[in-house]
Amino acid sequence: MSEPEITVYGAPWCPDCKRSKKFLSEHRVPFRWIDIDLDPEALSYVEQIQRGGRTIPMIELPGGERLLEPGNDELARALGLRLEAERHFYDLVIVGGGPTGLAAAIYAAREGIETLVVDKSGLGGQAGISERIDNYPGFPDGIGGGELADRFVAQARRYGVELLSAVEVTGVGVEDGDLRVDLRTGQRLGAHAVLLTPGSTYRRLGVPGEDDLVGAGVHFCATCDGPFYRGAQELLVVGGGNSAFEEGLFLTQFAEHVRVVARGQVSASKVLRDKVMQHPRMTVHVDSTVESLAGEGGRLSEVVARTPEGEQHWHPAGAFIFIGLDPNTGWLRDVVDLDQWGFIRTDGTFATSVPGVFAAGDARVGSTKQLGSAVGDGIAALIAIRTYLQEHSDLRRLDINA
Repeated sequence: MSEPEITVYGAPWCPDCKRSKKFLSEHRVPFRWIDIDLDPEALSYVEQIQRGGRTIPMIELPGGERLLEPGNDELARALGLRLEAERHFYDLVIVGGGPTGLAAAIYAAREGIETLVVDKSGLGGQAGISERIDNYPGFPDGIGGGELADRFVAQARRYGVELLSAVEVTGVGVEDGDLRVDLRTGQRLGAHAVLLTPGSTYRRLGVPGEDDLVGAGVHFCATCDGPFYRGAQELLVVGGGNSAFEEGLFLTQFAEHVRVVARGQVSASKVLRDKVMQHPRMTVHVDSTVESLAGEGGRLSEVVARTPEGEQHWHPAGAFIFIGLDPNTGWLRDVVDLDQWGFIRTDGTFATSVPGVFAAGDARVGSTKQLGSAVGDGIAALIAIRTYLQEHSDLRRLDINA
């Protein structure tokens, strides 16, 4: 494999460096990371290029072009990403380019529904940044998350779906009997229908070392990633609720010992508490916090935690974080009805409180947060949207082609 052609000079404490690394990772753009705090020669090089300056991140692109502290839009343009929709009106605009949105788009295109997919990050969603997916039907040996996402994208493009990444939708509303979709770029689009598939984001610990180890020892789904640790001496689970305890029990199938760390007291149900506390290969630490994560050779190697007994140094093969999930719906609070946790309320046809606006996938109330069901959600929602378009627009001759 050839060396990455993009180099990012930065430091772990720099928030803009983290943002740029996240942007490149989400778009599955390989890059070389150089920490100028640890590499004196790199720091001297940055100062030389900037004539004494130390602005980071400094990103070097193929051909020698350099970007200093670029915003996501500047970085997107430098990578050749198109940031404007080709048209001003679509039959359907899908907000979110993860597996749910892409599956819906593929079915929409097959039915002749003119569709645009818009994603504020990289196409592929959470699946695209997963190290490996081992439970998606059709891949008995598993498949890399990035590869699976690329296949979704390629299939959507094959059917002529228009795709925009690195473009944020800032608002959706009703206008002149149709729908209005506002983009961060300033472009305003019209649509007969909108499908919301913004997905959700796993809450992170926010400790040093975490960002660099996501997918390389730090995980958020035991069902997805637990089997990769078959035969491990120890795995770590962070969280004290039902999800953490359920996933911890699940992980005992693969590891000799599972250690659970809860920030406060355990909030899991009594049944789960009893099962975990009585399990001979599980240990629970309450009133404890993870303070940092460290890696070696690109993999998790050490977890530093603070427990009532003092500072602890553990060496699990992997750490699974279960401290909650936040739907990416903050921008929708004044648009559609949400539940108390911010998930989108829908009826049995995936319709929201706004006529013509539908929702599917992880951000919908009642979703299972699993890749297979997310794809099914998108397809089922599209079939409901097909019916809506037949009844409420000029698209009366649409036919299903399953």
